Amino acid sequence: MFEIELTDTGHIAVVGRLDAAQAVKAQEFLDQIDGQCVLDLSRLDYISSAGLGVLLKTHKRLMDSHQGIKLINVNHHIHDIFRYSGFDKLFEIVPASS
Repeated sequence: MFEIELTDTGHIAVVGRLDAAQAVKAQEFLDQIDGQCVLDLSRLDYISSAGLGVLLKTHKRLMDSHQGIKLINVNHHIHDIFRYSGFDKLFEIVPASS
């Protein structure tokens, strides 16, 4: 299962597994975002290298206009994936509350 949607708070909720099978859907959604991009990852179960690639491509595009991606409510497991890949140096990451 995978869902990506704009919430009433203006954040983008990413739910389920962001892997190669869902990368195109995620990229198409994120390509429509212009300006501030806050991704709520509280319900993200898994992200693959393909999912990381989607976030990197979007981040680079948004950085051209001095924006970028902020990741919020990042659970320990997902944060580990960002840390092991070095992506924690690229994104502003706000961990989930314990």
